[in-house]
Amino acid sequence: MGCLSLAIWLPIVFGVMVLLLGKENQVQLVRWLALAGALLSFAVTVPLYARFKYGTAEMQFVEKTLWIERYNIYYHLGVDGISLWFILLTAFITVIVVIAGWQGIQKNFHQYMAAFLVLSGLMVGVFAALDGLLFYIFFEATLIPMYLIIGMWGGANRIYAAFKFFLYTLLGSLLTLVAFTYLYTKAGSFNIQAWQALPLPATAQSLLFFALFAAFAVKVPMWPVHTWLPDVHVEAPTGGSAVLAAIMLKLGAYGFVRFSLPVLPDASRQWAWLMIAFSLIAVIYIGLVALVQTDMKKLVAYSSVAHMGFVTLGFFIFSSLGVTGALLQMISHGFVSAAMFLCIGVLYDRMHTREIAAYGGVVNTMPRFATFAMLFYMANCGLPGTAGFVGEWTVILGAVKYNFWIGLLAATALIWGAGYSLWMFKRIYFGVVANEHVGALKDVSARECLVLAVLAIAVLGMGLYPKPFAEAMDASVAHLLEQATHSKLN
Repeated sequence: MGCLSLAIWLPIVFGVMVLLLGKENQVQLVRWLALAGALLSFAVTVPLYARFKYGTAEMQFVEKTLWIERYNIYYHLGVDGISLWFILLTAFITVIVVIAGWQGIQKNFHQYMAAFLVLSGLMVGVFAALDGLLFYIFFEATLIPMYLIIGMWGGANRIYAAFKFFLYTLLGSLLTLVAFTYLYTKAGSFNIQAWQALPLPATAQSLLFFALFAAFAVKVPMWPVHTWLPDVHVEAPTGGSAVLAAIMLKLGAYGFVRFSLPVLPDASRQWAWLMIAFSLIAVIYIGLVALVQTDMKKLVAYSSVAHMGFVTLGFFIFSSLGVTGALLQMISHGFVSAAMFLCIGVLYDRMHTREIAAYGGVVNTMPRFATFAMLFYMANCGLPGTAGFVGEWTVILGAVKYNFWIGLLAATALIWGAGYSLWMFKRIYFGVVANEHVGALKDVSARECLVLAVLAIAVLGMGLYPKPFAEAMDASVAHLLEQATHSKLN
């Protein structure tokens, strides 16, 4: 079994073990078994980076086994410079979430940990799949554990939020299945690389583009199909929000890179104006919406929509700077958004409220925690030297080269980001102690400090030295742009 199969199935196997062996009165066993599964799953992804060959767009660590012979369907896996970092990010965030969830969950703790481990394996499967049907199965299967995480361990309106999440994401994906079936009939297989070489007429490309858009745009989520995200974030448990923002939103953006741009290049260029318009609305309008939020989670949820607007903007300006910046933004947003939601979780565990007005002067009682939080809030508004700056600035540079006015509009995100991030930080952390509840807060524990310190290292490391991230994807980005800028009209 290769590294990719291990990265997919190891967390799933450990998830099943946690589910079967863990009982309500065996919390310690569940904790350590889940942590072992998460650490081992991360460990098997490290060779993907250590042995990765730079300067080539070829798929590496390829595994291919005949799965359903009658329909020419394969269990086909591989990574290139685009998917590499998302597999590592998924395994890394899973370790963080398992440690962060060490305490706080009171009911069905073993099921909670099992759901995250299974979800981790399925998300790695999405990034590694080179067979269209295999991709679709992993892509849809991720809905199940996340639906359970929201519905079982969420807030008061968790059932509504879980149903909304499932309904939005499932309905869009059904059109994707139709698109995949059409491509299968034309290519004779579900091989994604064969689809990328398939000539298609203009009308078919446009219809397929919007069929794929239905699934991927909802998952990102792009404006105007973003409304499910704030509701889900508000109701989801802390770990669920962290994984949703850090990884699951990236599945939709990854779909655009793996399918829309290389398989449907003519339609992608034809409808680029629409994608750019939606992206700019997300960057500007949703940034303004974030400014007026009173709930911490809802504010960060809208912030995620705005930040992901940079991703889709970068993809559809068809430049090396744009696509590289968009991919870097996906990785940096994974670190920063997870850190933001975990910080909110630290406060919620102590105060049991997410209302910004309930806080004030937290720095006086939790100075260590406030230091970490300040770094993450600064990264969220794109401070140079942090991960949040790298992707946004690169996309803005690409957008300015593409069209000055588009670049200028995109750059206003730095203003809105600073506005909602710093204003929220001021109201929560600065000033005198607001009330007796804030006065009674205790600073972060050793476990919480470890989680935040690891994320802080990731945020600063990527911000100060982004070269390894960009260097690994250079050849794959160049190949993608070559595919996306050549006509495939037959």
